[in-house]
Amino acid sequence: MTKAAVIGAGFGGLALAIRLQSAGIETTVIEGRDKPGGRAYYWERDGFVFDGGPTVITDPDCLTQLWELTGADMKDDVALEPVFPFYRLNWPDGTNFDYSNDEVDLTREIEKLNPADVEGYRRFLEYSAGVYEEGYLKLGDVPFLDFKSMLKAAPALARKQAWRSVYSMVASFVENEKLREALSFHTLLVGGSPMKTSSIYALIHKLEKDGGVWFAKGGTNRLIAGMVAHFERIGGTVRIGDPVVDIETKGERVTGLACESGWRDDFDAVASNADIVHSYRDLLTSTRRGERATKSLMRKRYSPSLFVLHFGVEGTWPGIPHHMILFGPRYHGLLKDIYDHGVLAEDFSLYLHHPTITDPSMAPEDCSTFYALAPVPHLGKFPADWDRIGEEYANRILDHIEARLIPGLKERIKTKFWYSPKDFATDLNAHQGSAFSLEPILTQSAYFRVHNRDDIVDNLYFVGAGTHPGAGIPGVVGSAKATAGLMLEDMAR
Repeated sequence: MTKAAVIGAGFGGLALAIRLQSAGIETTVIEGRDKPGGRAYYWERDGFVFDGGPTVITDPDCLTQLWELTGADMKDDVALEPVFPFYRLNWPDGTNFDYSNDEVDLTREIEKLNPADVEGYRRFLEYSAGVYEEGYLKLGDVPFLDFKSMLKAAPALARKQAWRSVYSMVASFVENEKLREALSFHTLLVGGSPMKTSSIYALIHKLEKDGGVWFAKGGTNRLIAGMVAHFERIGGTVRIGDPVVDIETKGERVTGLACESGWRDDFDAVASNADIVHSYRDLLTSTRRGERATKSLMRKRYSPSLFVLHFGVEGTWPGIPHHMILFGPRYHGLLKDIYDHGVLAEDFSLYLHHPTITDPSMAPEDCSTFYALAPVPHLGKFPADWDRIGEEYANRILDHIEARLIPGLKERIKTKFWYSPKDFATDLNAHQGSAFSLEPILTQSAYFRVHNRDDIVDNLYFVGAGTHPGAGIPGVVGSAKATAGLMLEDMAR
């Protein structure tokens, strides 16, 4: 077994393909869109460069490993630059909180909110280090294929109270509500509600503290381009703009792939970085396995979607950092509206991305590139006509940013467009337009997530946000390591 295919050129798919090709497996990546990247797609409009996301790069070591497998250096293809502060958090009353890994600065920021919480934060950080050790270093790239593996991990997870939510655990250490929000919002960047996501995800703080927060010069799209360049340099093949339409099987084994253009080929193994429901429902339509897996997946909970407003503006804003979180007047209530009620609320919390503060080349001279991201219910909970309501929602977001942060913003806009739940569903085949696949709750984690190798079709594998360990760049790159290990072990038999 020496020939493999990977469906989808997102971070997970490319990381897996690099690992396979580095090990001597003839690997082909097949991407349906006109550019690689998956959710890390990008656009160039009127001289502005807009990353689709993700835009927060943590644990750069998990990326450099992909080059080191063949003795190469990621710096030859990608320039990573540190982002500082990591995030500026802002509340409607004007309070700012600059979050970073600088101990002196961070202590000063916490003291401004509540001096009594400094010691509580230090205890929270100790807790974060513990779950980082158990949940990321030990389990982040280990495939959970059977329940025994889950039972083996259970005692350590139980000691860390993994059944509690991130917010609940944070609240046990600090008293100030703003600080509780500052230490729990990170789960939203991987699709989870702080009120429901397992406290294991508190490991993100340790991950950021040790590894920092980074940005790829030119945008996240340049990291994708670097991965593609490295993959092709070591002999891999990438097919762009030809969606896979069928995973061909015989009995309980994959035999090959067929694409929309009519192209097909035989493969010893296939891994899908595509949406998990799309993979089973649409690409395995003629199989009993596809039908049964789809029924099971339909019963699961999916992460919300996103409304991402991209805009290029005249002028520069040196006072606006690379990453901002603009909290709304509600935290708990807004999250309930999004995750439980399926309501498009009147208020919102926004993640504001301002890459030109770090790399001015992403906009014309004396201009700036921004995007504002608002979590919104997925189409299963809020089946709205986004073609109809998108303009109004975009204007509401711009009005909010104008009133709160950038006076005269709308008069300065040179170009704008948005990406809605409908686009996630159509462009990325994302079930219900979810932006992060399965919601990262405890009962949909590790063994309870889609397995890195199918339980029935033994040469069909999965990588990406729907598999263990979950969404986010470190998560999907970790899933690639787990899946590659399985594939190489199976191919060596």
